[in-house]
Amino acid sequence: MAMADYWADSYVEKKRTVKEAMGLIRPGQRVFIGSSCGEPQHLVRALSETSSYFTDLEIVRLLALESTPLTLIANKTKNQSLNIRSFYLGSASPKSIEAQKRFITPINLSAVPRLFKSRSLPIHVALIQVTPPDDFGWMSLGISVDITLSAAWSADLVIAQVNPRMPRVLGQSFIHVNDVDVIVEHEEPLITVGDPPKLESANTIAKLIARLVDDGSTIQISPGATTRATLVALSDKNDLGIHSEYLTKGIMRLVSMGVVTNRKKGFNDGKLVASAAIGSENLYEFLDDNPSIEFHPSDYVNDPGIIRRHNKMTSLNVALAMDLTGQVAADALPYNHFSGITGMLDFIRGSARAEKGKSVLMLPSTNVDGTKSRIVPILKNTSVVVPRGDVHYVVTEYGAFNMFGKTLQERAMGMISIAHPDFRDELFFEAQKMGLLGPERTLKESIHGVYPLKLEETIEIDGEQVVIRPAKPVDERRIQEHFYTLNKDDIISRFFHEKTTFVRDDVEGMFQTDYIKNLTILAVVGEFGFGKVVGVGEYLINPANNMAEVAFSVSKEFQGKKLGKILIKKLAQAAQENAISGLFAVTSPTNRGMIGLFKTLPYKIKTVFEEDMIVLSLKFDELA
Repeated sequence: MAMADYWADSYVEKKRTVKEAMGLIRPGQRVFIGSSCGEPQHLVRALSETSSYFTDLEIVRLLALESTPLTLIANKTKNQSLNIRSFYLGSASPKSIEAQKRFITPINLSAVPRLFKSRSLPIHVALIQVTPPDDFGWMSLGISVDITLSAAWSADLVIAQVNPRMPRVLGQSFIHVNDVDVIVEHEEPLITVGDPPKLESANTIAKLIARLVDDGSTIQISPGATTRATLVALSDKNDLGIHSEYLTKGIMRLVSMGVVTNRKKGFNDGKLVASAAIGSENLYEFLDDNPSIEFHPSDYVNDPGIIRRHNKMTSLNVALAMDLTGQVAADALPYNHFSGITGMLDFIRGSARAEKGKSVLMLPSTNVDGTKSRIVPILKNTSVVVPRGDVHYVVTEYGAFNMFGKTLQERAMGMISIAHPDFRDELFFEAQKMGLLGPERTLKESIHGVYPLKLEETIEIDGEQVVIRPAKPVDERRIQEHFYTLNKDDIISRFFHEKTTFVRDDVEGMFQTDYIKNLTILAVVGEFGFGKVVGVGEYLINPANNMAEVAFSVSKEFQGKKLGKILIKKLAQAAQENAISGLFAVTSPTNRGMIGLFKTLPYKIKTVFEEDMIVLSLKFDELA
């Protein structure tokens, strides 16, 4: 008998009605349900309708909003007919999740397939949804491969809902008719998920995220409102690759725009790799028989060892809350229909280990109505999903901070600086009470300053990337190091006398700025969060005449490369926008550098001699 005839005959022999299929399930068995939007809804409805005939069934699934509310049945029967075990590594804060938290099994998604395959958690019945078989008898699991494939391979009894609307997705996503025990044919629409609600903070966070993502990066991105905005912000990137748990409509958009090419991944080049899809019917149609897309199981996609093999691997995940030490709470969101958290730690660790990799957490600074800060002194009464030692980049709408390698004091100051200004006072005082900040730290007006992102700019000098940006509270140490590396003449030009020490009090005004009355602009080279300051330009307002005094210093290796010109232009731009009348500087007549800087601006320069010094000044309403 030909193989084609064999599987085809077998397919016909295995066909059952859904009622007959449910009749094969026995009391006390453990039943796996296909996950996310791939849930076999027809089978689940039938299971729900016949649940009164069962006792002690254990339902195994990824945490999800159910198309059929099995947890409601479990509660009504006091778990005598159904008991639900959900795989989930989150903080269980929403009420819908909190009410069922006793059923949650915390685990990283990469480890779930091993749990099934080893029979440590035997699966007796797997309810899955597949495409119709191809000419060789292979059926695709379509939009839900993740842990579904390993459950099907491990189960004693596999009941497959064959749905023509399921897209045929390539990769390691297939199961053969011979490996399925029961076929239930039923066509119905797949679960779809609409766009998440828009957050005002999302677009600002997205702009900051975009500055952290390099061309040629491989991206993992968790679904959510902030993530949607981030995908919009990535539209100007080139040759991005995708290795992600979920494929979404936003990623499809980047593929169609040519932003995602997968050419420079360094691993699985040319292929977009994921383990599941959530979204619209258009997304599912995009997946069907698309040779550039492969879905693989979670023990592959979420394996940190696989993740780290990609070029510039960058994970972008949404956090629910963070404390000042870096501990992270994260959650599935009520509107998602899926768990977007279970694989979060896998990707954070894998991307952090990759060559030029980055792990980025996106955190709106407050809840939706702005009444509560998502940055708190210490996480209490909630599960920590990401330990403080695994956290690297954190981004809110008020700035970005690299926590890697930072002390608890540096972490606290960094987190306070990117918190919502309305909550910084409270966070500061709580940090001091907890001993995270030394007694020498004082609460200044600058703690309410809003970081002016628009002043950031990246330029290239002699082939090296130089970031021009406002100073932040976390820049204290690198500003000190800048002055310690200046030669004697440059120190005298800047401070008017010889100095060999630059203690915190000397430089405090440069990193404790309100960005309006006093502003410091830095030129920084090197990795974000660890860069070296090679130039400092600052202004401080004189309230008596609304003029701002400026001062500059540039490291020896960057002198003569027009860096000072860039700094004074940036200061002048900011001063004008902040309604300051003009700039002035007190300097030595021999300081040709400062005199030259003033002359680069398009205003009338006034020069006044005072003893052995000169005062240079200009007003913005007096053009040259």
